[in-house]
Amino acid sequence: MLELAIQWKDFLNPEFYIQHGGLWLFLFIVFAETGLFAGFFLPGDSLLFVAGIYSNELATELLNFNNDVFNLLLLSLLVIGAGVLGNTVGYWFGAASGKYLFQRKDTFLFKKKHLFAAQEFYDKHGAGAIVFARFLPIIRTFAPIIAGVVGMDKQRFSLYNIVGCIAWALIMLFAGHYLYKIFLERFDFNLKEHLEVIVLGIVFITTAPVVIKLATKSKK
Repeated sequence: MLELAIQWKDFLNPEFYIQHGGLWLFLFIVFAETGLFAGFFLPGDSLLFVAGIYSNELATELLNFNNDVFNLLLLSLLVIGAGVLGNTVGYWFGAASGKYLFQRKDTFLFKKKHLFAAQEFYDKHGAGAIVFARFLPIIRTFAPIIAGVVGMDKQRFSLYNIVGCIAWALIMLFAGHYLYKIFLERFDFNLKEHLEVIVLGIVFITTAPVVIKLATKSKK
């Protein structure tokens, strides 16, 4: 039996998307991770970090500035646009379904009290939730949807959506690009040859706070 050229593990590898799909698949994934409900399994932070390493190759698919900084800024603008649009679609989806959910009766899996708890949380900490959720896998998929469900103010959501996307794009892309150059020039260490370890490290760093919080939280 012939082995399939593409294996399931490839879909968890950020480099796979960049090398086989290029700029447009990369941007679609950035959008889908928050714009589509099923996008929670897609790589986010690690994908942006790796995209920073390949920023010149990706940016030149659209425009070739022949300059590292301009290519990186162009890619950042595209990522910010895709991220803002994805979060906005997620918010719209949540807003459209919110009225139905608040009228729905409790079931074994659905408890209306959790919606009221989420609404209270977003009233107090909605701005921080939208900004910092960008840096947390899985949570960034559901944060804008829940914001729409509980009726977070649209203008407030839009503002912090943009702020969060700008911070996320610039930090992850610039970190990938310049750490790659620093390690290669100063230590003769090619990050492209050790991406699996780097990706695992990023996943651990971004998920550890969530795991610790869940393990140590009070009942409330």
